[in-house]
Amino acid sequence: MKYYFSKSFEGSYDEAIAKVTECLKEEGFGILTEIDVKKTLKMKIDADFRKYIILGACNPAFAYKALQAEAHIGLMLPCNVIVQEMDDGTVEVAAIDPAASMQAIENPALGDIATAVREKMAAVIDKL
Repeated sequence: MKYYFSKSFEGSYDEAIAKVTECLKEEGFGILTEIDVKKTLKMKIDADFRKYIILGACNPAFAYKALQAEAHIGLMLPCNVIVQEMDDGTVEVAAIDPAASMQAIENPALGDIATAVREKMAAVIDKL
């Protein structure tokens, strides 16, 4: 099973970040964290890397349901979305498939939650 949804974005890196943030909001997600991988790698180990950001997206209602069903599910939250500028200059946006990541947890109560979040993440990528 593929563990993410992805799509090439027709626009700039910054436009992709703005658009995916808007699409996430439309699906009930907010951004809890932003990790600028390029900047962090340069600062920490003086490594050059392409433009790459990890957005930690959270839908509070689904997060609450998941936390009620599984005490340690916070280890797998928030749902990560990446925006990266590829070597050829194109921009890719990818989102985690929560149904794939939840397979590692033996708790059937998470199945419906993961499926619902999966549909929302797929919708975000489709809107781009």
